[in-house]
Amino acid sequence: MAVSTDQNIIAAVAFSTGAIVAYAMAKWRETTLNQLHERRLRQEVELARREAAADSAEAMAEAETELAKARAAASAAARDQERAGEELAKAAAAAERLRKDALRLAGLPPEALRRAAVDAIRDECAEEARRLRRELVEPAEAEVAEEARRKLLASMQRLAPLVTQEASAVTVPIPGEEMKGRLIGREGRNIRTFEQLSGATLLVDETPDAVLVSCFDPVRREAARRALAAVVADGRVSPALIEACVAQARAEVEASVRKHGQEALRELGLPRMDAAVEDLLGRLHYRLSANQNTLAHSVEVARLCAIMASELGLDPAPAKRAGLLHDLGKAIEAETEGSHALAGASLLRRLGEDPRVVNAVAAHHREVPPESPYAPLVMIADALSGARPGARAASVDGLIRRQRGLESIAMGFAGVREAFALQAGRELRVIVQPGEVDDTGAADLASRLRRAVEEQLTLPGTVRITVIRETRFTDEAR
Repeated sequence: MAVSTDQNIIAAVAFSTGAIVAYAMAKWRETTLNQLHERRLRQEVELARREAAADSAEAMAEAETELAKARAAASAAARDQERAGEELAKAAAAAERLRKDALRLAGLPPEALRRAAVDAIRDECAEEARRLRRELVEPAEAEVAEEARRKLLASMQRLAPLVTQEASAVTVPIPGEEMKGRLIGREGRNIRTFEQLSGATLLVDETPDAVLVSCFDPVRREAARRALAAVVADGRVSPALIEACVAQARAEVEASVRKHGQEALRELGLPRMDAAVEDLLGRLHYRLSANQNTLAHSVEVARLCAIMASELGLDPAPAKRAGLLHDLGKAIEAETEGSHALAGASLLRRLGEDPRVVNAVAAHHREVPPESPYAPLVMIADALSGARPGARAASVDGLIRRQRGLESIAMGFAGVREAFALQAGRELRVIVQPGEVDDTGAADLASRLRRAVEEQLTLPGTVRITVIRETRFTDEAR
């Protein structure tokens, strides 16, 4: 009985305890859920507050941007209003000026009014014309210049001549050193005779088995070279032999003139020309233009003209003829004054040459206006041939001009038969007519020549002037 009662008490206590624990757990759970709910509510409230603050800041920023735009628009409106005021003032000033001009022109005659109107229109159109030139003409000019450069480069690439220099001295071989003594002769008689007859300087120096012939004139130099070669080949050196060999050499050079002209025509593939033209072309072979062989220069110009004419769609035949003949006037010995271009054109006109060729020859130094595209072609080709590296030497050209100046001064005196500038212009040797100038006159002539050279020429050094008066009597015994 007692045991049963205790068990009931224990069961009741255990039940009561479980109920209390269950109640406490339920209460704790409820409290925890309430706290979580309150925390979530607080977070939501804070998030809503932050979103509201961000929206407010964004709205304020937009309001400030709109306010800045409004201020900029107001400033621009003020500037526009100010410019409008300025334009209005300018318009008023222009209206006033026009009113005054109208009042001033009211009393002018119709011709003056017309001129004033034309001037006003010209002033208004000047700026428009400049604008149109910048937009239309200048690009076209640049395109034309580029095309011209392309054609010039194409022509120059197709013609690549050798760069050569003409020498002012040639070497003649001799069989031995004893020949130098024979050439000099007793007291220099043979060498003086050779230099007087040929007009060239004979340099007998220490060069073994060779003698140098120097002369600025290529015709004289070639004749002197041939004459000296003939004298050396004969071996019996004497003044009479030298005189005969010089005369024969000059004749041979003259005979070779037409051959060189015909060879130039064959080289270019041109038909035969008038005999006078061929002779003059051959003479160009023995002339120099700034130390450039004139015939070789003319052939080169002819080739350039033909190539450029082909590139431009023109007939290359007249272009080639004009290029070959453009310096023909330099070979006309009678033409001592004036332009070689006009002299050559005059000769070609008399011989019935193509008018386009005649004008191109006359106009290649811009002395007459060009009448066809062939004249500018010759100008360009002439400049290209002379400007290529090594083609010409200005220093040699200046030396030749000074030497020719010395000879021309001497030939201007009465009684002078021949004059030769030797030793690179350091010596002027003058041969006079013995019947016209006596010994006293020869001495006076030397003094007058010295004064004339000092007054008319500027030379880098001294010039020795030698006047030679010689009378020679020759007879033949049979």
